[in-house]
Amino acid sequence: MLEYNVKLEGKTILVTGAAGFIGANLVKQLYRQIGENIRVVGVDNITDYYDVNIKYGRLKELEQHPSFVFEKVNIADKPALDKLFAEYKPAVVVNLAAQAGVRYSITNPGSYLESNLIGFYNILEACRWNEVEHLVYASSSSVYGSNKKVPYSTDDKVDNPVSLYAATKKSNELMAHAYSKLYNIPSTGLRFFTVYGPAGRPDMAYFGFTNKLREGKTIQIFNYGNCKRDFTFVDDIVEGVIRIMQHAPEKQNGEDGLPIPPYKVYNIGNNSPENLLDFVTILQEELIRAKVLPEDYDFEAHKELVPMQPGDVPVTYADTTPLEQDFGFKPSTSLRTGLRAFAEWYAEYYGKE
Repeated sequence: MLEYNVKLEGKTILVTGAAGFIGANLVKQLYRQIGENIRVVGVDNITDYYDVNIKYGRLKELEQHPSFVFEKVNIADKPALDKLFAEYKPAVVVNLAAQAGVRYSITNPGSYLESNLIGFYNILEACRWNEVEHLVYASSSSVYGSNKKVPYSTDDKVDNPVSLYAATKKSNELMAHAYSKLYNIPSTGLRFFTVYGPAGRPDMAYFGFTNKLREGKTIQIFNYGNCKRDFTFVDDIVEGVIRIMQHAPEKQNGEDGLPIPPYKVYNIGNNSPENLLDFVTILQEELIRAKVLPEDYDFEAHKELVPMQPGDVPVTYADTTPLEQDFGFKPSTSLRTGLRAFAEWYAEYYGKE
């Protein structure tokens, strides 16, 4: 177990993507765990990639905390970001702002370059010129691409991305490594595995399936249902992030007298891949239980098995051993528990059948 070397109490923490799914949950949990003795500066440019009402709803919750500050800024806007760092002087930066989604990257590549590459470069530059104790940033399980070996380990080569989204996330890790080496910036990258939960992203499969089933439409299950995903409940992701925030990789010099990059990468996943068909079965049971769908709903009539989509991979499976060894933590929320929480939120937000 690593000892914490970053104290969060009394500090300013900058969270980009704060109106996003993981970002908003992270801020909520920071206040729960650390208390009001922190200042969180939430940054988001509220893109309309999905329903902005969900984003504003998340922000409304966060603004109940007196020390929470929201700044509507695009991280690709360097002068605006630099001004933000100069004003708030964050001790810890958590970069969760990104253009998400594998399939969207096939049709809209430009938005990925702006947010995931230029935006991340601006974050690194701001950390370089401001004394930041720890930069934590979101990578993705998609960096493993078409790797055949499972479970995926952070020691594996990740040179075969199958989507531009994956390529941008791999680039983030390389850029962070270079900045850690050149400017001694402690950075930790987190490869998230299929995050789900209440108030999640409507472009994710479980959310899209729910919308379509409720509208009486047919849902398409890719690779004829033979996909396996390491579905990870958002509370588990956030718990991992908060623990990791509190230990920055140590600054030290090598034999040549030059800094060894204070740089780490971890997987945060459930370490237990689920078959997509089993996932859909549990989802439909929980949607009926939450009265989002009627008890006699005919799922077979609304289900279509189709081939694999471009950019998709057949399996994601996290090796979380380093996370367990270093932080004593392993995601463990069961699929049923997580999907029940989602179904209950959905019923409350969108109404019952």
